[in-house]
Amino acid sequence: MKELVAFDLDGTLAESKQPLQEPMGEALANLLDVAHVAVISGGDWPQFEKQVASRLPERADRTKLWLMPTTGTKLYRFDGEWRAVYAELFEEDEKQKILHAFDESLEATGFVPEKTWGERIEDRGSQITFSALGQEAPIDAKHSWDPDFAKRKVIQADLQKRLPGLSINMGGATSIDITREGVDKAYGLKKLNEASGIALDKMMFIGDAIFPGGNDYPAEQLGLDVVKVKNVDGTLAAIAGIVACLK
Repeated sequence: MKELVAFDLDGTLAESKQPLQEPMGEALANLLDVAHVAVISGGDWPQFEKQVASRLPERADRTKLWLMPTTGTKLYRFDGEWRAVYAELFEEDEKQKILHAFDESLEATGFVPEKTWGERIEDRGSQITFSALGQEAPIDAKHSWDPDFAKRKVIQADLQKRLPGLSINMGGATSIDITREGVDKAYGLKKLNEASGIALDKMMFIGDAIFPGGNDYPAEQLGLDVVKVKNVDGTLAAIAGIVACLK
C-alpha cells in the first residue's frame, strides 16, 4: 500500500507557471485524506506558493503536504504557516560559472527566439534555470516552441560539455535546470525519504517528463512506481484512481 504520492508541477498538476485550477485543488485535497503528497519541481518557493500552497481548499490537510522547490534542494512544511526545513544553495563562484556557460552555449547553438517575455535566466539559489522564451511567456508560445524537446536536447548536450560535474535537466515547456552534480528528482525523493521516514517503496511518482533526459525520469531510475501523464487531465484521472484504491 502506497503512503505517499509525489508529483511534478508544470505540465502535471498545472499548466506552466499557472496556478492549480479548482478541480486539481479539490483532487489533491481528496488525496491528502488518504496519503501524504509531495510536489517536487524546478520552480522556487514563490512559484510554489503562487501555484500550489495558495490554491488548496481549506479542507486540505496541509500537514501531510511536502513542497520541494528547486528539484528538492529546498523543503517546505506547514505548521500553521509554511516554513523552510532546509535549503542547499550554490556558492557565488558556481553561479557565475553557470551563467557564463549559458551565454556561450546559447550563442554556439543559435537557439535565440525572435521574441521573449521577461528574463530568460533565473537564479533560484540552489538551481539556475533557463527559460527559452522568458519567465513570463504565454502558454501557447511555450507549447509550440519545443514540443518534442529537440531544441533543448541540443542546448543540454552543449551545456554538459561546458559544465562537467553539474546536473543539467529539461523541465516544463521551455526550461533547462542546472543543479549540483547528482541533484535531480531522484536526489530530491531520497531527501524526502530521510525527512518523512516514508520508505521509497511506499512512494509513487506522477509526471509528464518521464523519459531519458526529462527531469522526471530519475524517479523511474530510482525504482519508484511511476505514472506517466501527458497533461493535467491525465493527472486528475490518475489521482481519482489512486484515491479509490487507497480508501
